Amino acid sequence: MNRPLPSLGLLDRVLRILFPGVLLLLLNGCASVSYYGQLVSGQLQLLRAREPISSVIADPGRDQQLRARLTQSQKARTFASHHLHLPDNQSYRLYADIGRPFVVWNVFATPEFSLTPQNHCFPIAGCVAYRGYYSQSAARGEAALQRLQGMDVSIGGVEAYSTLGWFNDPIISSMMGWGDERLATLIFHELAHQRLYVKDDTEFNESFASFVEQEGTRQWRAFLGLAPEDGVQVQRREQFLELILDTRRQLEWLYALPLPADQMRHRKAATFERLRGDYRLLRDTQWAGDHRYDAWINAPMNNARLLPFGLYDERVQAFAVLFRQVGGDWVKFYAAAEKLGALPVEKRKAALEGLAGPRNLGD
Repeated sequence: MNRPLPSLGLLDRVLRILFPGVLLLLLNGCASVSYYGQLVSGQLQLLRAREPISSVIADPGRDQQLRARLTQSQKARTFASHHLHLPDNQSYRLYADIGRPFVVWNVFATPEFSLTPQNHCFPIAGCVAYRGYYSQSAARGEAALQRLQGMDVSIGGVEAYSTLGWFNDPIISSMMGWGDERLATLIFHELAHQRLYVKDDTEFNESFASFVEQEGTRQWRAFLGLAPEDGVQVQRREQFLELILDTRRQLEWLYALPLPADQMRHRKAATFERLRGDYRLLRDTQWAGDHRYDAWINAPMNNARLLPFGLYDERVQAFAVLFRQVGGDWVKFYAAAEKLGALPVEKRKAALEGLAGPRNLGD
């Protein structure tokens, strides 16, 4: 198999000068050595697995479907830089076959009566609302430990992630299980993180990247001469998302009440059952029995399962408003988003809330 040339960023400039101090000497401590050691090892393995996409496409011995998919991906990659004004570098012009369905598994955890995630802090990315593992078994082990401490826990597989420009991120084999459009959206999303990333604010970062992904995909479809995405499916996705976000708001209101634990636990369970009931009513009366979200809604429910929705979607509308305010100009949009990101955290949240407009709390 072809490997990146030794000069391919000289292994990204010797791991950007040894992956800052090997994560500050693994942040000291036995638990830190184990966890951060697997982060360093996993990232290094991913970097070493990369090869130029141009080499894969040019090799007649490689899988023909893979070559065709990568060829299409490079059209989306060029569109991302030329039309969406996302970073023009070697990221997503490389390919890495990792031989597993996800590159990492994220473990989300919250207290039993709170939607505040357990944050984890890193030298490069700052604090984020999850802990990532390159091994599914290690993620399950961490989840089990968190449950023993009384936490609500959820594990989510991740197809791709961004190193925020520290390294040239590849298209990973875990990204190839989706169609061409989904692959394009992942590229847009991850490049958006390279374009703007605010340390210690997962909600801002993921909502920003999700908006760039969604608007970028809309423009990509238009560029290809495709019809706009099916309005019915878009509406159903938005209705489902609103059910989840409304449930989050109801729970936030509930957890602020001075209730005994048993009563709080009962009302929490009732809130989740109300979500299931509202979903089934919507599905059966307005969606013509579309069951696409049944598996998610019928799985065991807890606070942690709701976290990705709040982190990735809560402020997307605010960025959509901001994009309209600058007339759909990407360069002006990024500049305006950077100004928001530079605000102190409370002012930043208030500004985003002002853009999105008021929301009603649960009753």
